[in-house]
Amino acid sequence: MAKKSKKKFEEAKIAIVGSSGGHLTHMMLLKDMWKDHERFFVTFDKPDANSQLKDEKVYHCHYPTNRNFKNLIKNTFLAWKILRKEKPDMIISSGAAVAMPFFLLGKLFFRKKCVYVEVFDRIDKSTLSGKFCYYFSDKFFVQWEEQLKVYKKAIYLGSIF
Repeated sequence: MAKKSKKKFEEAKIAIVGSSGGHLTHMMLLKDMWKDHERFFVTFDKPDANSQLKDEKVYHCHYPTNRNFKNLIKNTFLAWKILRKEKPDMIISSGAAVAMPFFLLGKLFFRKKCVYVEVFDRIDKSTLSGKFCYYFSDKFFVQWEEQLKVYKKAIYLGSIF
């Protein structure tokens, strides 16, 4: 029986998932990592996101997301639909809540690589989405050494700013 071959990172299709504003800014700062990849974004339908992503493939998710159970359910169905259609090799995010259904479904049902970058403005405490996505992440990066005490298996990246 032939073993399924793994795609090299250079060939990976990437789903970049996150709220607009600061979370999207984090992902844009990592552009050198994803710019040569086939990719798509999942974010809010807001002027700042639409302006930054005007030349990108974008799916709009439901918001507000923080502590909004109704939109969490809607975004879970949206994540299922998008992941089935797009078949990314990797999901990358820095939050917030919209990342949660993509990481959960991406890891458990679609067996995708999940990479999370904890936000810069949390130095010694976890974020709600970071705490959740930590358990589904293949790689979990932090930008402060102090965060290594919060996320024991994290990788210290340093500031991306």
